Amino acid sequence: MSAPETTTQGAVQDSGLTVRVESFVGPLDLLLHLCRTNEMDLSRLSLRAITDQYLAHLESVRFQDLETAGSFMVMAATLIYLKSKLLLPANPEDPDELLDEEGELLKRELEERLREYARVRAFGTWLAEREAEQTLIFGRTTAELPPPEDIPLEDLSVHLLQRAMQRLIEDRRRRVPRQIEPNPLSVLERMSEMLELLRSTWSLLFSSVAGPERLRAEWVVTLLALLELVRLGQARARQAELFGEIVIEGNTVSVREPVRDAEPAVDEPAPHLQVPHPSPLPEGERDAVEPGESLNA
Repeated sequence: MSAPETTTQGAVQDSGLTVRVESFVGPLDLLLHLCRTNEMDLSRLSLRAITDQYLAHLESVRFQDLETAGSFMVMAATLIYLKSKLLLPANPEDPDELLDEEGELLKRELEERLREYARVRAFGTWLAEREAEQTLIFGRTTAELPPPEDIPLEDLSVHLLQRAMQRLIEDRRRRVPRQIEPNPLSVLERMSEMLELLRSTWSLLFSSVAGPERLRAEWVVTLLALLELVRLGQARARQAELFGEIVIEGNTVSVREPVRDAEPAVDEPAPHLQVPHPSPLPEGERDAVEPGESLNA
């Protein structure tokens, strides 16, 4: 996200002050913009008239809008400073040359002030737009952790801690290395199971489908199946609170099984699935594979 450019849209806004001079009638911001783009000749502007109208405007909003009055103070002070320099007598040695040089310096200084003021207004508009966009973004809230549990240590002794540590060591020695076996469940099969349940109950809980007795891989497959059903518009999922129960509901338009004929080949993953899934073995070959043996052997 880049910073805004100083454009007409960002610089010209109605500030509430209408300036009336010989060659211009309109808001101050528009006058500043015209001077910045060299569409107005600064040498023909009456600083006295602008300053008087400026101070009158500040007097009218003194007790109404302090923020607006404060934003005008710098420009008012600048105009008063420039006006005071114009009122000073010129050097009698070469008055024409000094007047020309001083007028040119004042013109450049005022132009720079106007450009700076326009940039500040443009950045203020840009920040206001970013703030409005930020109000439409809802970030994830932080979960509230439970208060720490107060564990009494008065009844504990070194001998109890030693026996507990010994039990942990013995339990670790008795553990048998787990044999990882392939999971034959696929995402499409779990999608069909969930659609079948939705035909009869119309709504169900994710925990009842995944179940605490299932393996972690089955939980992952179930979650992928749910996300795919939601993407296809065949189911809806909602969660009332953070880390709360996920409620699965059938779509009122259509609840149908995914098309089996559209299932891709083994070496060509489905374009709508995000993770690969193993294909189930035939009944006769499933018994012939020993635990731990590679399926590709």
